[in-house]
Amino acid sequence: MNASFSPISPKLSASVDGPVATLCIDNPAKHNALDLEMWRALPGLIAALDKDESVRVIVLRGAGSESFASGADIAEFETVRADAEGGRAYEAINEAAFWALAHCSKPAIAMIRRFCLGGGFGLALSCDLRIASDNAVFGIPAARLGIGYPPGAMKLVTAAVGAPAAKDLFYTARRINAEEAQRLGVVQRVVPDNELESTVLALAHDIAKNAPLTIRAAKAAIDEAMGVAHPNADPLALADQCFDSADAVEGRTAFLEKRKPVFKGR
Repeated sequence: MNASFSPISPKLSASVDGPVATLCIDNPAKHNALDLEMWRALPGLIAALDKDESVRVIVLRGAGSESFASGADIAEFETVRADAEGGRAYEAINEAAFWALAHCSKPAIAMIRRFCLGGGFGLALSCDLRIASDNAVFGIPAARLGIGYPPGAMKLVTAAVGAPAAKDLFYTARRINAEEAQRLGVVQRVVPDNELESTVLALAHDIAKNAPLTIRAAKAAIDEAMGVAHPNADPLALADQCFDSADAVEGRTAFLEKRKPVFKGR
């Protein structure tokens, strides 16, 4: 069944096809840069997808074929990020979007084509998995813009790539290609551009077939180990919920009957 969500921003859209939701950054005229309205809208859209019981995996992508997301819209900086007060308020809105993705109970996959820069890079690193086309380019240009990142955003970057790589990327503001991004652990897979969508959707559907409660518990435990856990998530309680679930019974029964399990998420 196909469904769509009413966009809070005209430059964002969310749709659901079976167990996979697609959240699209839709500002191709600016290489999918995110303006303040878009940053503000992201947490609400992510929350709506998280609450939708039909959704098991979220795919984050950019519209068109030229960019995943080129970061924050620099044209707004003179008005919304012109001083420390404005910068701090802006970063708080950015962080809310990053953490909404990172703390979503469902796995999120970033489908990265071409430019993945600045705040767009931050959104990608907030996802659980990142798949990139072989023409993808990554970078965090903050040091060339003279802007600062708060500890929360840095925590997500460091959790994803480690402190030395994070320092390298921030200090140099250099851009890296898909091959180096994979070597640093920024992305898990690199595929030819014409195979990107099919690869990501195949991965999303493979994940969606597995036990949702198990994946939720695994995500909570891994996030706790990395130091980016949701404050209200209890990995031990979520693991216990798995053992007491109908899905655990289904998994055992399917194994004994030599058939594929059909998990309901309860």
